Amino acid sequence: MSEPAKHPPSERPAQSRLERSWERFLWSSRFLVMAAVVPSLIGAVVLFIIGTLDILGIVRDAVAYYLLGSGQDIHETVVPSIVMAVDIYLIAIVLLIFGLGVYRLFVSPIEQAEDYAPRHPFNVDSFDQLKDKIARVVILAVIIEFFRAVVDIGFQTPLDAIYLALSVLALAIAIYLMSLTHKRE
Repeated sequence: MSEPAKHPPSERPAQSRLERSWERFLWSSRFLVMAAVVPSLIGAVVLFIIGTLDILGIVRDAVAYYLLGSGQDIHETVVPSIVMAVDIYLIAIVLLIFGLGVYRLFVSPIEQAEDYAPRHPFNVDSFDQLKDKIARVVILAVIIEFFRAVVDIGFQTPLDAIYLALSVLALAIAIYLMSLTHKRE
């Protein structure tokens, strides 16, 4: 099967008015992705605010505990709270990468982003590249969530400790494999 002939703009066959209008409509339909881009960016802003407020709350509680001698003991809650805030930030980053990547792929390259290296997270040239960048951040978020869950684990049997060790080993292998694919780029 042969590919359709590609003509330079000056040699293209004449189109009917209806065909030109239809193609203009089809080309303009790419702006439908803005229905995903705008909420993604808004969601990222909301999550950045939530994560920042959570961190500020942790700082407030630490100051109250150590400097003012009031408040409850923060030692049990500070690490899980910070880990949760980092998880929130990572999800916000996923939304940013998604929103800007989809915009760049469908609507227009972002001129300011073009000034940065092609490997910048916001510079994507294909769906596969966008998917890969999002997957890396999602994997990091899953790892952070895993560590948050580990903090709350109470070991009942020695087998529980072995399961934890195997889980950590599996995560270490996953991170190592991710670094190998990152080096190839």
